[in-house]
Amino acid sequence: MTIKNVEYGLEKIFKGAQDFLPLLGTDYVEFYVGNAKQSAHYYKTAFGFQSFAYKGLETGCKDYASYVLKQDKIRLVLTTPLHSNSPINDHLKKHGDGVKVIALWVEDATKAWEETTKRGAKSFMKPTVEKDEEGAVLRSGIHTYGDVVHIFVERKNYKGCFLPGYRKWASDYNPTSVGLKFIDHMVGNVGWGEMNQWVKWYEDVMGFVNFLSFDDKQIHTEYSALMSKVMSNGNGRIKFPINEPAKAAKKSQIEEYLDFYESPGAQHIAVATDDIIETVKQLKARGVEFLPAPPKAYYEDIPNRLGEHMKIMHEDIGALRSLSILVDADEEGYLLQIFTKPVEDRPTLFFEIIQRMGAKGFGAGNFKALFESIEREQENRGTL
Repeated sequence: MTIKNVEYGLEKIFKGAQDFLPLLGTDYVEFYVGNAKQSAHYYKTAFGFQSFAYKGLETGCKDYASYVLKQDKIRLVLTTPLHSNSPINDHLKKHGDGVKVIALWVEDATKAWEETTKRGAKSFMKPTVEKDEEGAVLRSGIHTYGDVVHIFVERKNYKGCFLPGYRKWASDYNPTSVGLKFIDHMVGNVGWGEMNQWVKWYEDVMGFVNFLSFDDKQIHTEYSALMSKVMSNGNGRIKFPINEPAKAAKKSQIEEYLDFYESPGAQHIAVATDDIIETVKQLKARGVEFLPAPPKAYYEDIPNRLGEHMKIMHEDIGALRSLSILVDADEEGYLLQIFTKPVEDRPTLFFEIIQRMGAKGFGAGNFKALFESIEREQENRGTL
């Protein structure tokens, strides 16, 4: 299915409007986890991340330990509490392992905090200067849906490896990269009737626009449905689709997430690659589990669905089928994508691997095949 009648030109959407919150990109994503040392080993082994920075008892931090992993432009921070009375434990008890911080790189973290809080954001962290011998970083933060927060990071006066208080983490064990480049988008799940509320919040508080929408008539199967709206900042570097459940015969993946995460939260992180076939081969060889393949007919129909884009498509359909990689197209080009199974025992957070060949959509033509695959997993779990 090709997405029609959608204006992707974010420059045109924002023309004449003041971008009061210029964002340079995603700075890092921080997870609260039960055992950061072991989680770091998993992300290195399975996803090809490299040791980057560390903060903990050895650096003088008595409350928590954080391991920073890096792959190209992606930085993951894995944080675990060191005492039972840590507030981090409240997050872990309720949610299990999950995303706490989506940090955004800015030129001016003070202005970012002032602009968002005066527009109604609840402050999480007032503008705070952190220093060491490598310089200073200024950070501020606001609350968003569920227990997720946005931290604004201003690092133009810092030359250190990550943030003050961290030291370089050297390790003899650094598996090679699997070719992940940057975060393409991050998806949030919110509760019944809350999607439009958070769409408005991102519009009013952060100056984002809703440039793509899907309703339950577009995103449904025989058993489940959901609604989604994609929010983007002015330069298009930050994209946050927001999902909410919709009524259907059985329980949707969004309802399952909300049941087990016990609140709204980050559902999945989409990471980009330039060669999805090679990346997925490596991930599978390292033990990463992906959703089951769609039926043979899905791949037989790819030429019909891609139309003119088949002329520029150089990937072999047989290779895509053997790896269960999905393909979709819009007016700008095509994309390839695949979704992991949840990366913890609670059926909550998972990853998407995506390669864009001009397309700016989110795989609308794959929704039915994708959700039927998710439903098969839900049926195995007894949660459909």
